[in-house]
Amino acid sequence: MLAMVLDAPGHPLAARELPVPEPGAGEVLVRVSACGVCRTDLHLVDGELPEPRLPVVPGHEITGTVERLGAGVSGLSPGDRVGVPWLGSTCGACAPCRKGRENLCDRPLFTGYTRDGGFAEWAVADARYCLPLPGGYDDVGAAPLLCAGLIGHRAYRMAGADALRLGIYGFGAAAHIVAQIAVAEGREVFAFTRPGDAAAQGLATRLGCAWAGGSDEPPPVPLDAALIFAPVGALVPVALRAVAKGGTVVCGGIHMSDIPAFPYRLLWEERVLRSVANLTRQDGLDLLAAAARQRIHTETTVYPLAEANRALDDLRSGRLVGAAVLRIR
Repeated sequence: MLAMVLDAPGHPLAARELPVPEPGAGEVLVRVSACGVCRTDLHLVDGELPEPRLPVVPGHEITGTVERLGAGVSGLSPGDRVGVPWLGSTCGACAPCRKGRENLCDRPLFTGYTRDGGFAEWAVADARYCLPLPGGYDDVGAAPLLCAGLIGHRAYRMAGADALRLGIYGFGAAAHIVAQIAVAEGREVFAFTRPGDAAAQGLATRLGCAWAGGSDEPPPVPLDAALIFAPVGALVPVALRAVAKGGTVVCGGIHMSDIPAFPYRLLWEERVLRSVANLTRQDGLDLLAAAARQRIHTETTVYPLAEANRALDDLRSGRLVGAAVLRIR
């Protein structure tokens, strides 16, 4: 099979012919149709994530079809359409797992990071962590839901049900999905992009945001909550300044540049600053159900598998609007 392989951080992915992997006990072999290109993949390639398994095939927004079952697999059959997300496996025995917080597992495996992912024609996945894809989406359109959608939705729920005025900093793959959910639920959404990014601001407006502007601009009204998807630590005090008393700022990325010092008065008056880590399988089921129910549209730019490095470069430079997806088949 053709696969795009990371041999060392800081180097481009290498196109390789590899053997089709065999599913072990509890695993399935997935014939990959599409795989989203996530900012986490970019952090991996650029060496900003610690201790990846090398060499590794990146990619954790996998959509495809179950081809073969490993020993002991139940609940899936050959031909089933599935999505494979970032959280690839958990131990089930550590304290977070026992408390129902598998996203904080002490011994997890992550798709495309500590186990091979979907920048390839075939992938092996833990059957327990494969999600059924909703109808109404082709495989390219469903791919961004598997991480941008999942993490974005988890961050959105952390903002609280009473956050009627919601700011979103960094209007990319996650934001354009979350914004549609928030608008459908009757919230006002305020989109903050790179200064001067007219394309992203136009997308935000088309998706129903009440206001769109640069991250260097204040919102027209105080916000109840803000989600930060851009990996820019300097946006934390900016967002805290934008939220009203008792407001919440949620950092939705796995990596962010250092947060600069800021005066305590920005946090005072019961403002909350928190992060989101990984996802749970229930997060996946909830988001996919919401996407199907609300007919969430994913804005995608499609690349062939062999051009994964170009997709990463476009993401790195900010040339993308919406989400990048590799079409495998």
